[in-house]
Amino acid sequence: MSIGSGIALFVIGAILVFAVNVDVPWVNLDMVGYILMGAGVVIFLIGIVLLARRRRTETVSRTYVDPATGDPTTRRSVSSSGDESV
Repeated sequence: MSIGSGIALFVIGAILVFAVNVDVPWVNLDMVGYILMGAGVVIFLIGIVLLARRRRTETVSRTYVDPATGDPTTRRSVSSSGDESV
């Protein structure tokens, strides 16, 4: 969602800067466009960072001897984004 929002802000800002030639006395549309383009880039980069963090996984393996049977048992748990499964 944030990647798409960043792209949308960038496109709207680029339209204001490069395609709109309207002189509004109380607002500078070029500056508003540049601000929207900058905000779009920042939001896009934050979305990429969050996406990269979400895909990180952690695997932990534990080996112990079952006291009832005497057999070694390996237990592996994988956690991704705070979720843990066995």
